[in-house]
Amino acid sequence: MIGVKMMRKFFHTHLDPTCWPHSGLSPLNKVIVILVLACVMSAVLETEPTLSTAYASSFALLNKVFLYVFSVEYLLRLWVVGEDSRYTGIIGRLQYMITPAAIIDLITVAPFWFGAGSEILLLRLLRLLRILKLARIPSVNSALMRLYTAIKSRRMEFALSITFALLLMLVAATTLYFIEGDIQPGTFGSIPRSLWWGMATLTTVGYGDVYPITVLGKIAGGVYALAGIGLVAMPTGIFAAAMSEVVHNPIKDTSGSE
Repeated sequence: MIGVKMMRKFFHTHLDPTCWPHSGLSPLNKVIVILVLACVMSAVLETEPTLSTAYASSFALLNKVFLYVFSVEYLLRLWVVGEDSRYTGIIGRLQYMITPAAIIDLITVAPFWFGAGSEILLLRLLRLLRILKLARIPSVNSALMRLYTAIKSRRMEFALSITFALLLMLVAATTLYFIEGDIQPGTFGSIPRSLWWGMATLTTVGYGDVYPITVLGKIAGGVYALAGIGLVAMPTGIFAAAMSEVVHNPIKDTSGSE
């Protein structure tokens, strides 16, 4: 019993980043992070037909390895979590199973068990959720919290910029509808059809599949294209200022409330 307790404490120390007494991640968690990244890379590469066909057996083997490794990890976490006073006993473990971290672990394992060998696209994409395990790392979690704080602190500015962008997009689509609607009914024959052009132009993407052909339409398109530069720069500037404030004043409440 003593040996089992020591083993459980050992794995709890190495699996729970908050219990690791040294800086950075434990060796075990470093291996897990590498496996997470490898699993994501494998899922991405497997979508390439030339690779999935030529190395089908290799991908199948990797999928089985990831299945067993992450399943063992999930069960191991359920076993060692009893070292935490909040999750002792069966009831405590059940409470742990509904925590966000445990749900992430379960979601990243379940698709393998219910879809191993399946070509269902949804199950293949769910494998990418393993990257969410990185959110358990304290430094990553801290960075995510700063990102959340920055966005929250400027939520009103972001809301206004999004509203302005949608309004400008609607105005641009309406303008081209009146100018080009009769000439290009297939692309500008209605405001909803013109919205695709408006989105591509104002976001400065410019796919080139839809464009005005009249002189007046080209002039209007040029004006809205220039407006799109400011449209993209506005939320970028807001976010950069918010992140700078959060980094230099991490404790200060930047919600902007009076």
